[in-house]
Amino acid sequence: MVKYLFSTASYFFFFICITSAQIADPIIPVKLSVAPAIDGVLDEDVWNDSNSFSGFRSFIPDFGKEIPFGTTAWLSYDEENIYFAFRCHDSEPDKIRASVDSRDKIRKDDWVCVNFDSFNDQQSLYCIYVNPNGIQMDTRFAAGNEDIGMDLVWYSAGRINPDGYTVEIKLPLKSIRFSHSDPVMMSFFFERYVSRLSTHVSWPELDPDRGYAFFGQMRPARFEGVRHYKLLEILPAVTYSYRGEQTGGKITTVENKPDAGLTLKYGITSQLVLDATINPDFSQVEADAGQVDVNLRYQLFYPEKRPFFQEGNETFKVGSTGSSSLDPIAALVHTRNIVNPLAGLKVSGKAGAKNSLSLLYTADRVAMQDTCLYGRYAHIPVLRYKRSLKEDGFLGFIATSVLRENSYNYVYGADANIRTSKSSLIEFHTLFSDTKDTAAAIDNKTGHAVGISYHSEQRNIDYAITAKDISRYFASQTGYIERTGISIISGSVTPRLYPRSKFFRRFDFGLFTGQTKDNIHDKWETNNSLTITGFLGGSVRTIIGGNYSTEVYNDKLFNTSGFRFLFTGNAGTKLDGTFSFVRRNAAYYAGLSQAYGNIFAGDIRYLPSEKIHTQLTLTYQDLYWKTDREKIFDYLLTRLKITYQTNKYLYFRGILEYNDFRKSLSTDLLASFTYIPGTVFHVGYGFMSEHREWDGTDYIESNRLHEMKRGFFLKISYLFRL
Repeated sequence: MVKYLFSTASYFFFFICITSAQIADPIIPVKLSVAPAIDGVLDEDVWNDSNSFSGFRSFIPDFGKEIPFGTTAWLSYDEENIYFAFRCHDSEPDKIRASVDSRDKIRKDDWVCVNFDSFNDQQSLYCIYVNPNGIQMDTRFAAGNEDIGMDLVWYSAGRINPDGYTVEIKLPLKSIRFSHSDPVMMSFFFERYVSRLSTHVSWPELDPDRGYAFFGQMRPARFEGVRHYKLLEILPAVTYSYRGEQTGGKITTVENKPDAGLTLKYGITSQLVLDATINPDFSQVEADAGQVDVNLRYQLFYPEKRPFFQEGNETFKVGSTGSSSLDPIAALVHTRNIVNPLAGLKVSGKAGAKNSLSLLYTADRVAMQDTCLYGRYAHIPVLRYKRSLKEDGFLGFIATSVLRENSYNYVYGADANIRTSKSSLIEFHTLFSDTKDTAAAIDNKTGHAVGISYHSEQRNIDYAITAKDISRYFASQTGYIERTGISIISGSVTPRLYPRSKFFRRFDFGLFTGQTKDNIHDKWETNNSLTITGFLGGSVRTIIGGNYSTEVYNDKLFNTSGFRFLFTGNAGTKLDGTFSFVRRNAAYYAGLSQAYGNIFAGDIRYLPSEKIHTQLTLTYQDLYWKTDREKIFDYLLTRLKITYQTNKYLYFRGILEYNDFRKSLSTDLLASFTYIPGTVFHVGYGFMSEHREWDGTDYIESNRLHEMKRGFFLKISYLFRL
């Protein structure tokens, strides 16, 4: 299989795309002499003189449909900023869903979005969202993935009116990377989401035969006479942290220290940026939600939330990774593996019109208990290079390293995305690793990972096929890889039906089959499933599915078949929820035995007012022996989160999480003020209690909760932009 994949990958590496993007006449935005006030009121003359765009049409759940009320967008600019405005008509303004929430929390509201390709090269998008109250969300989209971690400095305002709502946006050119040329070419795609209809509409209208291949369907725009900055940002931060743990019946101090750090951003050009940080604060404000941590085959995955790593993170996505539900390579660069860095350096952006470059270096402190084996620091350089092809295709190279005393891990290789038609894309990668770890008796273990996938997406049908080979000793210490020593071939097809009904809006029928060869134990696994997804009424979505599957673990074959059900929807503007149930066979890894069990998850969000948000999350999982039906365990996690958002800048939040399996209660309190990304004040306090107590000699079970851990956190930072 490896030889076949290598030869196929080599062929497509030099394959020339047979189609080219449609060329549309560029928009010529009006250049302003007087900037509009960003107050959400469209009363300035600029919005009469600037380009306006109407005739928005739907693309989710179906293409080309009109909604009952119209949408108009405007675009203008001056030397230093780009300005946008939206007028969103709505005949039932009381049904508009609009909260006052913290940044990046408005996905379930009504909103408008400006998607724009600042280099007009079809490789990545900035996406800036605004809800009717002017609350912001921003993301970065590249290689089929949307990263919500990016935070830009921009300004917005919104107003709900008797006939709908209006939004104004000011985007400083200092906040984005763009071509170092004149004129500057960008491309745009305007979007509106109506929550109660679960409908997305856009201008320009998307072609159903191209599906959601956004890049080739955006409208170019030409900006003349803009300023090209050499940006300088200085971000000092001061933190204080305290941690205490109970020992011998008393809380003793584990950590008690003030700290300070400095982060710099320098724009080498308007398209290439240098970031540097010394002693950064890489703590995260939002606590990780608990997950079921028993009967695990793989390490739990937690998303990256730390700002230094989030910016530019989308460039590290490698072609044909995460290509199906069976793909064990989730990421080659998962920066949560960098735990406690001393310093960091990053260069990211473009060199020329077609070359994208990202270079990340961090010096990570080794855990104290491991310094005798690996020294004090792990040095972690990561290099990513991409050369853009026609449309949204690219050829890429990636290299990562983790270097410690008596140990190293190198990963390097090439990848590509090549568009073969307006709806079809081929992705592949060829990767190699070399690992040495004297302490773990690993000496120069080499490995490879080769993968190729083809997928096509249109209005009426999606289909994909993927083949992978991952050798036993392939390793990436910067990444997240669940499993090695396997070969996989999988395929899927998803036809869609659009009934002529106001209630039954769309049905997706998903068929998937995958066959995995466990090369270590020379055994085959299978995974076959059928799912039916229904879009019902205005906001209800359901998924019903069943699967026949097996899994090889420690040379034994286990049945993992089962079925699942999911329901998600809104009830008015204040209540929404998601519920799922899974009944499945499973392997009990600790006992090497066949088992079965249930998984239930529920997430209910209620907004008693636009400023108060409550969210209740329940996760339950159980497991039983297959032979005698005796219970092995049951695990219940309950999490309650209450947020009071006084305005767009300041909120107070409390989290209670009870782990019934561990018999522990965690409390997390936070006050957070964010004026703009970088200029922040956070203060938090948390503690954890358990059903344990000190009897004078040892800890024993208790009917009461006793505090076992506590912590306090303070952060102040201010962004200087020159």
